[in-house]
Amino acid sequence: MYKHILIPTDGSEVAQKGVDHGLSLAKALGARVTILTVTDRYPLPVGGLGAEWAPTTDELASFQESQKQSAERILDAVKRAADKLGVTAATLHIPEAHPAEAIVDAARTEGCSLIVMASHGRRGLGRLLLGSQTADVLAHSPVPVLVVR
Repeated sequence: MYKHILIPTDGSEVAQKGVDHGLSLAKALGARVTILTVTDRYPLPVGGLGAEWAPTTDELASFQESQKQSAERILDAVKRAADKLGVTAATLHIPEAHPAEAIVDAARTEGCSLIVMASHGRRGLGRLLLGSQTADVLAHSPVPVLVVR
């Protein structure tokens, strides 16, 4: 049924629950996985205090390199776990993107049949203030989404 599973992760403890479940499911089903991490754009002030400030070329380059190295660490760790389980895994880093949009786009372009991801499970005001990548993925995904808590 599920032959190609997308497993997004930000390297957090919560995301690790989705990674572990996704890899176990892939092993049980004989599915391959694509492990995805998305890194943010440079945080620029919007209006108000500091809006006239702009980062230098060196600051931007340093930020991008730091994001790239972080993504490589995250992806390498999950790839090693997949290899240890005997799960065929590819890695994908999408820089400077909104996570939910990148996850949905990756599911489409990579031909995935399932997304397995964790949720922080925030409710009420915490969810309103922080948003929910999982909720956005659920709302827009072209394939089934398995949410792990």
